[in-house]
Amino acid sequence: MLQEMHAFVALGANLPGPAGQTPLATCKAAVDTLVARIGPVVALSSWYESAPVPPSDQPRFVNGVVRLKTELAPRIILETLHDIERAAGRTRRQRWEARVLDLDLLAVGDLVLEAPDGPVLPHPRIAERSFVLRPLAEVGADWRHPITGHTPAEMLDALTEPSETTILHEISGKNAIRRG
Repeated sequence: MLQEMHAFVALGANLPGPAGQTPLATCKAAVDTLVARIGPVVALSSWYESAPVPPSDQPRFVNGVVRLKTELAPRIILETLHDIERAAGRTRRQRWEARVLDLDLLAVGDLVLEAPDGPVLPHPRIAERSFVLRPLAEVGADWRHPITGHTPAEMLDALTEPSETTILHEISGKNAIRRG
């Protein structure tokens, strides 16, 4: 076990769950499971809707980021994320396919890992995806990429072609939709 650290997990979905629940409902249920299996929530972002990346004719995604307090090792966290995805009905057939649930381990504190058979931390495409950086900036404004030193807001500002994201549901309970 590690000392207590903060793990950042990105959540996404663009297909209904096995019982017909919406992608947003699947993501919200996944947060409860993450708490039960990984650790308590420090912060949960707003929920966003975004186009699939790379562009395709898939349905739009619901995305968010949760910051969890944990003592688990990154490998255990990643295995847990895959277990939660499978329990939600996800099967992995091809890269970038539509999915019932997608959970990505973005970072665990300031750890840098590049093991070929384990998690790569921070996530290798973290700085390329506005649908990850917008919610990450909400819950991890104080986090800095341990290699580049950039904050999520700085990485978001550096994007040359950010994808369109729409806030679906703010944590305060407001349902106003706002372009971002």
